[in-house]
Amino acid sequence: MTLSFPNPTRTYDETRGLIRFIGLDGLNQVLFLLPVAVFDREGAPGRRKERDYLLAFDRLRERILTTARQAYQSRRRQTIELDLSAFGSSLQSAT
Repeated sequence: MTLSFPNPTRTYDETRGLIRFIGLDGLNQVLFLLPVAVFDREGAPGRRKERDYLLAFDRLRERILTTARQAYQSRRRQTIELDLSAFGSSLQSAT
């Protein structure tokens, strides 16, 4: 099967400092974790709020989902944590 993202829902976990979103591979659910630090510009961490992180995610959704698909292809697990290195170049400049 192919990984898809039919549900656009994403949630912010303030305690862990990440955004969670779900992909589906057939009937299998895959949880993706994206640390919000990937959105923080140099010297700006801590000043953003939930709304800012979710808006940044939405602006970069296609790039994030493409990266999530690539990460899933290389390591098919039920939970995948993405980090800045997964994107090959900075997401910080795009937010």
